[in-house]
This record gives sequence, C-alpha cells and structure tokens, in this order.
Amino acid sequence: MDDRELHARLIGQQGSRAALNTPVLVLDLDALDRNIGTMAATLKAKGVGSRPHAKTHKSVDIAKRQLAAGALGVCCAKIGEAEVLADGGITGILITSPVTAPGAIARLAALAKRSPGLMAAVDNPEVAKRLQHALAEAGATLDVAIDIDPGIRRTGVASAADAVALAEAIVVADNLLYRGVQYYCGAQQHIEGFAERRAAIVERTDYLKTVIAALIEAGYPPEIVTGSGTGTHLIDLELGVFTEYQTGSYVFMDKQYLDCDLAGEGAGAPPFETSLAVDARVVSANSEPLITIDAGFKSLSTDGGVAVVQRGPAEGAMFVFMGDEHAALIAPEIAKKLRPGDAVSLTVPHCDPTVNLYDFYHVVRGDTLIDLWPVSARGRAR
Repeated sequence: MDDRELHARLIGQQGSRAALNTPVLVLDLDALDRNIGTMAATLKAKGVGSRPHAKTHKSVDIAKRQLAAGALGVCCAKIGEAEVLADGGITGILITSPVTAPGAIARLAALAKRSPGLMAAVDNPEVAKRLQHALAEAGATLDVAIDIDPGIRRTGVASAADAVALAEAIVVADNLLYRGVQYYCGAQQHIEGFAERRAAIVERTDYLKTVIAALIEAGYPPEIVTGSGTGTHLIDLELGVFTEYQTGSYVFMDKQYLDCDLAGEGAGAPPFETSLAVDARVVSANSEPLITIDAGFKSLSTDGGVAVVQRGPAEGAMFVFMGDEHAALIAPEIAKKLRPGDAVSLTVPHCDPTVNLYDFYHVVRGDTLIDLWPVSARGRAR
C-alpha cells in the first residue's frame, strides 16, 4: 500500500499524526510557511530577488508557496527535476548543473519551448554550441548564466578569462540569451562558526568581483548574479553582490544547518524553524540502555552525521544506525521511558537526500494530518 492508501483516511482527524505508519516524512505546515515568509521578507528588504533551490524539497506544492511569497522562480539541480516542476505549473526555473549529454540537451530544448523563463547554467563553449544547435532545431530560445567555479572544481569556468571566452561564445549564438553569472559556494555553507564562515565568503566574493569586472570590461556585464545559500545568505546580503538568492534548506532546517551559527554572535535562535521530521516508532526495548526504532539507512541520509530526537522522552539520546531498517537510541533508562509502539520524531541530518527517500510529505498542523503532498521530483536525477 502506498501512503495515500495508508493515510488518506486520517486527514483532518484530530491527533492523527500519532496513527501514521512509520517511518514517515512529516512536514509542519505552519513552520514551513513562517520560514518561507521570513526568507522572502529578508530578501525583499534588501531589494534582491529570490530563486530558491527546489532540489531541497522536490515539490510542486512547496514551490508554489515560494512563488506566492514573491520568488522569481526556483532552481533545479537536474533537468528531470525541472521537467516535473514545469509540468506542475512552476515558471522561472534555473537549472544549476550543466546539461551536456545529447539526450539531455534535446530535452532541454524541448523544455525551453514550454517553460516560460527557463534558464540554464553553462560552463563550456563547446556545450554552448551544442545547445545552440538543439535550440535552433527545436525553434526555441534559452536564457543562460555562466557558471563560475568557486574553488571546489566541481563545475564552472576556472578563470575570468574563461568566463569572457564563454560569454563570447554565447552572444554569437542566436538562440542563447546571455543573462549573467552563477556562483555557489557550497563548501562554505556549513562552516559552523559565523566569523569563520564570513571570512571564507568574503575571500570568495572578492574573487567573484574580479570575474564580474572582467566581463564588464569585455562588454558583457551580467544582468543576473545568482547564488548564495542558507548558510551564507545574511553575509552575502551584507556584501551586496548577488542580485538573486538560491537559498534552499531554510524551508526545513536540517541538523547540518542547525549546527551552524547562521546570524552571528548574540543573534539568539536561528532565524528559521525546523519544519521537517522523520517520525519513527520503537520496535524493541529489551536491552537497556538501548531501544531500537524502525528508521535506518533506508529512511535517513547518512552524509550529514546522524539524526537527533526532536522532542519527548528520548531527547538527547545518542543515535546509532543499526542497518537498513533500524537505528538505536541510547540513553540511561530509555527502555523504561519508551516501549514498543511508542513514536519518536527525528530531525534529519541532511534534508535533500532524506526527502528523496520518500514518496510523500505528510503535512501536519500541530499533531493533526491535514494533507499529503507528493515528493514530485523524487528520483529525477537525470
């Protein structure tokens, strides 16, 4: 049975969160909306745009709420994500990873015909030529942004000279429309200390300024400078280079970001709330001081540490993966506090890959299930 068959009958029933079959992905709607509103207001106050990254949530429903709050569009990591969101009515999509395979380029050209405001990142003149050929055959045009390597050597042009050469290749292509540059400092987002993170971003932003200066001098001033992330958005706003922001994880706030001082010393609580959880259940409590829950490697990402208990008797317990289906929570006398069948709610280590493990968000208000939203672009990695 899928989630709709299991849980649709529980929608609207008071306290129905407690009746969900576990493990299950749970989304607190009020916290989600407050997070979306906080980010939208923060960026609007500085006069910059928002194009939040949908690779975090992969959801048409959440993207619509971001657009309603004033976002210019959304970002997608892969063309498969973009196709799903476009077909769900989302406009202003930026594909942030270069599209290079022949089949994918053909799909991108087809998507450009039906998706208003579609934009894609490009980091290679030869790929720009391939895109031009496919777009000309399809009778479509495509906005493009030059992807600039922030130093991690994953994607992006490697120098200011390379950026200028790519701009030259783009502007002579009739079906490509040069819009600006993309610059995402992913390695800096999770530096836990604010001062250390700020110093790292200042240094990387100084490099970005040299690339922009070279483009301006060559006659290719960028209309759009897109980038930033949840971890650095306040610092980037202070530095004032980006025209639009790709923040993504702020909607959920996973453990990786909760471990970071996002706003600086003396700022108090993080500016965003934890809205996402995996609810699990105790399946065994026979080995004090340990209980076993039904959420293991198949239910939680493993690339960002381990989950933590959000609330209840197991709060503060040590989490240990125990295989594909199980994990342990370890704390003094925990097996007396929690018995088989009891529920626990977990803050996930890394939200993006955890979300990709589930078919649906179980949307709650308080402890009541109010809706089921599909993880629309789940598994669309190509």
